[in-house]
Amino acid sequence: MAQLGIAHARRSELQGSAALASVATLIGTAFGLSTLVTPLYLLYQQQFGFSQITLTLIYAAYVLGNIAALLFVGRISDGIGRRVTALVATLVLFAAALVFLFANGIAALYVARILSGLGIGIASGSANAWLAELVGKGDTARAATIGTSSNFLGLGIAALASGLLAQYAPWPLHLSFVAYLVVLCAVALLVWFCHETVRHPDTSRLTVRPKLAVPHSVRAQFVAPAITGFGLMALVGFYAALMPAILSQDLHVHNHAAGGALLFELAIVVAFVIVATQAVDSRVAMLWSLALMIPAAAAMVAAQAAASLRVMLAATAGVGVSAGLGYRGSLQVVNQIAPAEQRASVVSSYFVCCFIGNAVPVIGVGVLSSFTRSVIADLTFACVIAAFALAALMFGLAHRQ
Repeated sequence: MAQLGIAHARRSELQGSAALASVATLIGTAFGLSTLVTPLYLLYQQQFGFSQITLTLIYAAYVLGNIAALLFVGRISDGIGRRVTALVATLVLFAAALVFLFANGIAALYVARILSGLGIGIASGSANAWLAELVGKGDTARAATIGTSSNFLGLGIAALASGLLAQYAPWPLHLSFVAYLVVLCAVALLVWFCHETVRHPDTSRLTVRPKLAVPHSVRAQFVAPAITGFGLMALVGFYAALMPAILSQDLHVHNHAAGGALLFELAIVVAFVIVATQAVDSRVAMLWSLALMIPAAAAMVAAQAAASLRVMLAATAGVGVSAGLGYRGSLQVVNQIAPAEQRASVVSSYFVCCFIGNAVPVIGVGVLSSFTRSVIADLTFACVIAAFALAALMFGLAHRQ
């Protein structure tokens, strides 16, 4: 009997580990679709003949899907279960990849980006809640680490794979999405066999929308993490949308794999920092992120002005360290300061700040680039990021308690 009990415990442990790996893979695969297109932007520009402003608008359309997921289906997995919601997300992602695959104009790219944002938003909400339940309530830090690191690993691996396929394989605008669809089908199959953690689905929650509000008592403390999220997502958006063009036009690197490789470097550094700095206090991590954000943004512009790939690689590492510290630290600070009965609304407000940061500054750079040199536009972007970081640092130091 004792041996049977041990065997059953080992089997349960293996099933739990397999479920964690499957859900983490779902997160990485979902977020991967957002950067799968990064090395292809220049090819789309050549084929469809759109401007830099249009490129940034196509990139930012993704955020519309993210916000729609947050506002309208943020808690749907509480009502119909984690597995079903995750499978719905894979269907939306499948549709987005198909639109990319058969895109024949700018309108199709907008539709595909919005669908990908919606699918990623649904997948992220259900999968992160699923992770927390699979690891148990006593180990939420582990669930957060798995979720955030899987997120960035997916971003980096997808960008690198897409760049390599675009440069060295046939059908550069199509093969990446064919490969993605195959991987997505495999992930959906893994999710199908995962353990469902919602025992008693509550369909009354299907119409509930997250309330965006920050209580007056924590607004001053909310400023620093909100601006941290805004700034770091602006930097990530800068890499995802504009780095291939910068490499080609300013650094004279015309290999399509280069943009994906640089985003891969950024994502790997972020994931490593998230895992390696778990012992660092969340507020300390956030403040260090803000302090590092300023020289990291400056180094990006210096690399562009000097047309130096080595400086850009060093700058990317700096951005990755800042983003890794900032994402983990600011999100944990928000969870700490939010009143328990209003945590969902405060966290939702934080993510809206992140989404806005991911889209608006990149659009601004695109608009400026049409009126002046790209180096000037990017210098303006760096100055804005530095100003926001400095303001957030002052707020963070002033409201430590």
